[in-house]
Amino acid sequence: MTRILVVGAGPAGVMAAIAAKRRDPAAAVALLSAEDAAPYEKPPLSKAVLLGRAMPEDAPIVPPDQLAGADIELGRGIAVQAIDRRRKCVVTADGRCLPYDRLVLTTGGRLCELAVAPRATPGVHYLRDAADALALRAALRPGRRVAVVGAGLIGLEVAAASATLGLATTVLDIAPSIMARAVPGALADIIQARHEAEGISFRLGIGIVACQAGAAGIVLRLADGTEITADIVVVGVGVRPDDGLAREAGLRTDDGILVDENCRTSDPDIFAAGDATRFRHAGSAGFRREENWRHALDHGAIAGANAAGGDAAYRAVPSFWSEQYDLFIQGVGSVQASAGDPVRRLHGERKLIHFHMADDRIHYAVGIGAAKEMALARRIIERGIAVPAETLSDPQVNLAALLR
Repeated sequence: MTRILVVGAGPAGVMAAIAAKRRDPAAAVALLSAEDAAPYEKPPLSKAVLLGRAMPEDAPIVPPDQLAGADIELGRGIAVQAIDRRRKCVVTADGRCLPYDRLVLTTGGRLCELAVAPRATPGVHYLRDAADALALRAALRPGRRVAVVGAGLIGLEVAAASATLGLATTVLDIAPSIMARAVPGALADIIQARHEAEGISFRLGIGIVACQAGAAGIVLRLADGTEITADIVVVGVGVRPDDGLAREAGLRTDDGILVDENCRTSDPDIFAAGDATRFRHAGSAGFRREENWRHALDHGAIAGANAAGGDAAYRAVPSFWSEQYDLFIQGVGSVQASAGDPVRRLHGERKLIHFHMADDRIHYAVGIGAAKEMALARRIIERGIAVPAETLSDPQVNLAALLR
């Protein structure tokens, strides 16, 4: 019987465990979670959970009985501290050595901390897990002032929740525009205007040089000498790969665990997937990173199946989505591969898509309120279909026709 251990119970880990069991039903598959909870989805933490409309456990990654029904062992509250490659086991915080024949690392990402406002600072919140979300929800009381540092997806979702709860909210970012890594300026302007309509203030293109508690609250001093005072500071300035276990075990790492298109690490018996990795994508050169839910699911499934004896290559097209008030924002493809000015397709004031092109092919599409069109764009990208820019820009052209 092959023993397959999966370390990390986020979407990549859950899908790895399920895929391994499907590929080899006779394998003994165990999923290890550092949290003492059933695997849950992270996206609702910055939305429904903060608004008090749901609890973290209301959004399980899979139905509660699916893992047990598939004969997958779920180990809760098991923190892995080291990998002993010679003995082929993982060492847990309580000193146990759990053996494996194949190991899958889905350790995710660690939050980047703001140097002037680290996690332990009173009144400062970071949002990564259920405990973080519940602590922040308890702090978002009426009449309080909120400063959100970081205008990416998480920061803006937290800001939207804060404004919806009626709290005075300011968003700060050193970048000159919001969601700078994900959306072009024209879409950023629409999203920012929607937040401003809810009363949110923005301070962009300027850094924070100090954070200090005072009698009136937490004072953030900006690089231009101005100050913002808040009762709550929420920091969302990105994540970095949690590759420490792999690095200390001697696996190849470089801003993430390096894996090939089959999710294999430099050790043939160890695989890795999701946010913790820098990976090769079938048909492309070099390594890259992705940090989104869909990538974690798809990458984890490949890693798990291959750990159980498969030889599948990772070919999935990554994507993201974000809900901010009544705006549904989506992106599909690889923004790093885009070249030149985007092609704009307009269906109305709040229904539009920007396509980033190279060699008459879509490499990245990002849109607002265009779920059907974005689903079609995904299929066009997956098939590598060449499309003239003038065709994409014409809203009278049905994208589905391009797939025939």
